[in-house]
Amino acid sequence: MIAQTPVALNGRAFSYLDFGGGGVPLIALHGTFGRAASFAGLAPYLAPDFRVIALDQRGHGLSEHGGDLGRDAFVGDAAAFLEHLGAGPAIVLGHSLGGVTAYQLAARRPELVRALVVEDIGAVTDASEVENPVFDTTSWPTAFPDREALAEFLTRQGVPALGYFTDSAYEHDGTWRLRFDHRDMLAAQQGNTGDFWADWLGSDCPALLLRGGLSPLLSARQAGEMAERRPGTRLRVLPGCGHWVHRDDPSGYALAVRDFLRTVPAA
Repeated sequence: MIAQTPVALNGRAFSYLDFGGGGVPLIALHGTFGRAASFAGLAPYLAPDFRVIALDQRGHGLSEHGGDLGRDAFVGDAAAFLEHLGAGPAIVLGHSLGGVTAYQLAARRPELVRALVVEDIGAVTDASEVENPVFDTTSWPTAFPDREALAEFLTRQGVPALGYFTDSAYEHDGTWRLRFDHRDMLAAQQGNTGDFWADWLGSDCPALLLRGGLSPLLSARQAGEMAERRPGTRLRVLPGCGHWVHRDDPSGYALAVRDFLRTVPAA
């Protein structure tokens, strides 16, 4: 794995992965419980035309935990990251929580974003659209005797996309843990529930909306409405996929992203 790079943004410590190459920069933002490494599978598919640079968002991975986990904070971090890299206007890709951050960034800082890829998240993310908008893990143990015990526990919880969670597994003082605080994850999800139509409709750059055909978080109806109401938006549905499209069908996901990116005008 490529080494993570520390960076200070908005007075906080962050970490990111730059998968390298000379291609067009693509800034990738993971979902709740994820980390920058979530995009390790995508980067080779897009190279050499595109260079994936993925941020551990606040409260996740090797970035600083705790503090403000509201929407404005996440968007501010993404803007500061792009400014630090000098990469704007950039292509910004986001999954779930990262997808909301991506389209809010495009609406609030349009000079930083020239194209969007939003993976399986809606313009409305609260209980009016999603049956279970928050996945509460605050009762989970924080340490396990080994990686196998951690994986077995996650399996018993019925965690979908098990590998997505175990991407955050690490060993510390003889025990295995996850690189996030469960209270942080609850706060981040609560901050990410709401009606964000104004943000979704607040930009006009080219956009790809990806939906898993079996997704419990983005309905076919809402995805269709999002594509219809926002000019320049393409909707792609990957059959058989749930919310973690990039894990359920890595090659189909990557091909859909690559096909879209090749239509985006040069900066």
